[in-house]
Amino acid sequence: MLLSKTQINIIVAIALLICFIPFVSPAFALIMGIILSLLGIKNKEINKYTSFSLKASIILLGFGMNLTQVISASKTGFYNTAISVLFVMFWGYVLAKILKVDSKTATLISVGTAICGGSAIAAVSPVINAKHHQTSFALIVVFVLNAIALIIFPVIGHYFHLSQVTFGNWAAIAIHDTSSVVGAGATYGAKSLEVATTVKLIRALWIIPLSIFIALLQQDKSSGKPKIPWFIGLFIISILIANFFTSYATLFSYLSWIGKRGMVIALFLIGSSMSLSDIKDAGFRSFLMGVLLWLLIGVSSFIVLYNHF
Repeated sequence: MLLSKTQINIIVAIALLICFIPFVSPAFALIMGIILSLLGIKNKEINKYTSFSLKASIILLGFGMNLTQVISASKTGFYNTAISVLFVMFWGYVLAKILKVDSKTATLISVGTAICGGSAIAAVSPVINAKHHQTSFALIVVFVLNAIALIIFPVIGHYFHLSQVTFGNWAAIAIHDTSSVVGAGATYGAKSLEVATTVKLIRALWIIPLSIFIALLQQDKSSGKPKIPWFIGLFIISILIANFFTSYATLFSYLSWIGKRGMVIALFLIGSSMSLSDIKDAGFRSFLMGVLLWLLIGVSSFIVLYNHF
């Protein structure tokens, strides 16, 4: 039975309200959007605000970042994350060429693996003007691998008798999303959680220079000038404001929460604009690239950290 426009709008409105429920994750919102889209339940007018919601959410998330933790972290954490980001971006480029993966999808998968999963993909997506299906597929790859990592990383850590510090560093470098890093770290132990959270925060800040670098590579064909991601500048400002004006910590925590919920809504909107043809276009090779890239950083960082600590 075909639904009327009013009925479709009501269903979409309910879905958007569901996105505000605290325990609804970005992965759930993305899948919910994809399911509704495949069922023909979509509102094209609302989908126009996808890019804005992504940018606004990234800016608001800056109010929840703690620079004090980053500054007090060891130099080892900084160097480890720097090396891992460069390593992943290099091999992402190589694998994309070998597997002939669409350049924008490959870039999103690479930054998602290199930095902080869905948040990095959301930040870079508007910078490279990625299409919704390219963003959706990159997010699906990251979320699937996140779920797997959350389960198998603690098991591997215990099997090889990794110390709390070693496991914390490994989880922070080799697992995509912050939530999964925190989950794996907490499962392994208190010290592991502390190390994983701190190193992951350092890794997340690489969104800023990497987004700007990618923007400089994305030349505007009409003017020959690079497209500057101004929202990244506002993201930096929100981080600085939150860390200098600590008396407004309560307000900043609310803004950060709105940013997190806004990200969930943005991923729902991305998913709701996806189609079967888009999924076919992404193809098996894109998923294979994401898996191989994750295995590369996971295995190599494990070997280095296992022999170092």
